[in-house]
Amino acid sequence: MGKEEIQQITRRTTRSFSSSSATGNEAVKTKISESYIPTLKDLVFGGNHLSYDDLLSSFPTRGVQISQIVHLLGPLNSPMLPIFIYGGASTGKTSIILQIFRHLNRPLVYASYRTCYSPCLFFESILNQLLLHKKNAVNGYSSSKRCEKPSDFVNLLRESLLSVIGDLKVNSGKLSSNKLPGQPNGSMVYLILDNLELVRNWDKSSTILPFMFSLYDILKMPEVGLIYISNTSPDTYYSNVGYVEPIPVYFPEYTEEDLRQIFLRNQENRKLYLSFLDVVLKPFCRVTRRVDELSTAFSSLFRKYCEPLNDLEHVSYEEMKRRLFSHFQPHIALSLNEIFQVPSWPPLEVESNKEKKRKSSIRKSGGCEDFAELDFHMSTSAKYLLISAFLASRNPATLDASLFDSTAGSDSHKRKRKASVKSLEQKEAAEQELLMKGPGTFPLERLLAIFQCISSVVEGPLDEENENDVLRFESGDSGFMSDVLMQLSSLCNANFIIKGGSCPLEGSTRYRSMITEDMALKVARSLKFPLPNYLYRR
Repeated sequence: MGKEEIQQITRRTTRSFSSSSATGNEAVKTKISESYIPTLKDLVFGGNHLSYDDLLSSFPTRGVQISQIVHLLGPLNSPMLPIFIYGGASTGKTSIILQIFRHLNRPLVYASYRTCYSPCLFFESILNQLLLHKKNAVNGYSSSKRCEKPSDFVNLLRESLLSVIGDLKVNSGKLSSNKLPGQPNGSMVYLILDNLELVRNWDKSSTILPFMFSLYDILKMPEVGLIYISNTSPDTYYSNVGYVEPIPVYFPEYTEEDLRQIFLRNQENRKLYLSFLDVVLKPFCRVTRRVDELSTAFSSLFRKYCEPLNDLEHVSYEEMKRRLFSHFQPHIALSLNEIFQVPSWPPLEVESNKEKKRKSSIRKSGGCEDFAELDFHMSTSAKYLLISAFLASRNPATLDASLFDSTAGSDSHKRKRKASVKSLEQKEAAEQELLMKGPGTFPLERLLAIFQCISSVVEGPLDEENENDVLRFESGDSGFMSDVLMQLSSLCNANFIIKGGSCPLEGSTRYRSMITEDMALKVARSLKFPLPNYLYRR
């Protein structure tokens, strides 16, 4: 078997080939995979060469960022300053940087802090790639070097880089006259460190982060390029340790027109898909602009949108659009609720318990049927965010710890003293003063803290059966945090929440809830959330 055939064999086997007839083939593939010796070609990303025009057409809305990164990388073998690529989740940062290196055909070492979730794993992942070491059964799936300390990592990294750079220089000299496909260009090595924001959740993040940013000064090797990728801006990594600041490259959020161009790519029937985007893109962009979430939602919705096409073969295009929209419209609201990681009630459960919940809501509100229903659609997480803003404006900040404890804000079990006439008068005067002052302002940190507390409450009689539907908030998930901030921006645009200026001492922006108590109760009843238990009454 030739060398080229060995490289094309897939190195990973799956459980779908567990039959007895395939056992022999799997053993052969495993032996070939274990006998495969990595070469310098493994430091190049992708297969076939990608032209610059194909690179731009693959990312039609990121031409400015692509040209900026290519300019910063510079010509072949030219030294460069560190680059810091940042932007929201699912804005194309990692995909674009990898495809740029596929276009340039330069050697790189890629490590993501999402998979390398500890310093030891990160250090060993970098060293394994530089030393062309592949874990397999022969070596017991062990790493080439055992490394846990940053000081040891620096020494091993410098030795590995010098070895690889020397081999690249020899390889470039041999192939200068006759260049073979797949061979890396140049003698520089680029280290790409992805998901940098996750390091802040590590135990030793206060020392690891400055160490990562100081690698350029520690190594002092012009043949090494450093590229950091993060969901947060460079300001969030401020440190007292001095180092060369990387050059920032910002990936802004996709606009509605950008998403239209992205989803129209590689569509067989562009006219039909364009009519579909005209229906779904605008309402979904108000909720999220993450391409991965929209792609998941649109794939199932487009199949639902095309269901009546067989019956509309002989009608005009405009009439077909109207009929498709009337058939498709009821499914939009259900899909909007299921986009975020804060899930709503399952659709089947909503249908089966709809009448029961409506009657229960009517009884609790004293027979007012219209009071518990909203006049507009709002996603589940946006409702919780709106309630959080209302509570932050109404309640004193000093009572957050007592209201949002494990008792869910209920203090009915505590023994209360009988109020005197004087205390009742003081209470009434305080309520009137609070009414005259209006809602108070609050910082973003307090809003997110209240949102975390109330979104974990389960309401309803079927607590055990609905255990899987508990709303979850993971503070370490930066993707989810960007969704919450996006919804906060939408609520501000709708004037449900306004920015109340910045604090002169803290310098941070403060917000203010503008909804009435009746409106907040409507939203709370639609979620079965016990809002009165969390309101502070003087």
